[in-house]
Amino acid sequence: MDEIKVMVLPDGRLDRANAAKFLGYQPKTLAEWHRLGKGPRSRLVGGRRFYFIEDLRAFAQGVAA
Repeated sequence: MDEIKVMVLPDGRLDRANAAKFLGYQPKTLAEWHRLGKGPRSRLVGGRRFYFIEDLRAFAQGVAA
């Protein structure tokens, strides 16, 4: 399996682009999921949407975070 390289901030946050890359989707897919109230949990920080790595891992494994 190929390793996916994404930028994770020291506190475990990823921006939408890196979160989408981690999950194998496009950033606009995560934006649409957020609009619909679906997908991994995200947080708004300073006007930008961030995802925590543990939430992304839980979502990828099919576990509601």
